[in-house]
Amino acid sequence: MRLSVNPSTGASESRSPAPELPARLPGFEQFEPHWDRENGWTVKILPGEYYVTRGDEAISTVLGSCVSACVRDPERGIGGMNHFMLPEDVAVGQNDWLDPAVGLSTRYGSYAMESLVNDLLKLGAARERLEIKLFGGGRILAAMTDVGGRNIRFIRNYLQIEGYRVAAEDLGGTQPRKVIYFPVTGRARLRKLRPVENRIISRHEQLYLESLGRHSAGGDVELFE
Repeated sequence: MRLSVNPSTGASESRSPAPELPARLPGFEQFEPHWDRENGWTVKILPGEYYVTRGDEAISTVLGSCVSACVRDPERGIGGMNHFMLPEDVAVGQNDWLDPAVGLSTRYGSYAMESLVNDLLKLGAARERLEIKLFGGGRILAAMTDVGGRNIRFIRNYLQIEGYRVAAEDLGGTQPRKVIYFPVTGRARLRKLRPVENRIISRHEQLYLESLGRHSAGGDVELFE
């Protein structure tokens, strides 16, 4: 046990050491968990990323227009989270994500979902047991078309076509969100962010959206093997 000094009182207080870091699964070694006294070991993911674990750790992300799906198998105690956005020039109808004419554009969303689900299945999860929670899709890019709404329509259509059930969701609105997900228990913590944080997230998502547009316009980026 370590001792630290409380700056307000000058008194020494005990601080329990962090528990052992959960082992990262193959393919996710590049993620560096950090110790959070409130949430424990926590891995942060960014737009275009996903993370899967069977350990006692949390996954966090900040969402504006993007959507995150939190998926787990309660019986196996494994789960993960993704973070995705569709390019701006996509019009998502009921089955557009399956339409070859749409091609690469909506693959950003379907790739994010299939990568996460397939990794869970490889670890022994069963499709019929998957518990799915959805977050994000806010309209925070005021000068743009409703990117968040398009992401929401995509994920709802995708899950309906694939036959998955949504256990909980917090989608839409105008505020960005910070989400912390605990795959072992399925608990999710949600915090709506302040306007000053909204501007920062909007800028980051705008840059990400522009990068997606450059890739999708050329048609020369293949996300599936």
